[in-house]
Amino acid sequence: MDTAMEVYAHTKHFPASELYSLTDQIRRSSRSVAANIAEAWRKRRYPAAFVCKLNDAEGEASETQTHIEFALRCGYISETPAKELDAHYEEILSMLVTMINSPEKWTPTPSPRPRVSPSPRLS
Repeated sequence: MDTAMEVYAHTKHFPASELYSLTDQIRRSSRSVAANIAEAWRKRRYPAAFVCKLNDAEGEASETQTHIEFALRCGYISETPAKELDAHYEEILSMLVTMINSPEKWTPTPSPRPRVSPSPRLS
């Protein structure tokens, strides 16, 4: 969330001509990282769904890094903040990969279902 807010702060200074392209894209992808992590956390009782949403977050983080690189090359952001944002996303990606590779550390162990006796036969 904090990193997405940093992206938002930096994109306030992008040119108006980028409002509906790069500015919109980088804001959406950076917000999507946090949103997908939140959704993954709520779905953690289903390991496959948990990993799926973390994979989505990973993709969005990589997309955000690409948009940061475009912003740097276009001269919309200077090198220091671009490197700092990229480092934040590298850290986020590292954490996501760790969680994806070991989802059992974050997903609850399903409790065994209670055994139900068959109904007695009625004659």
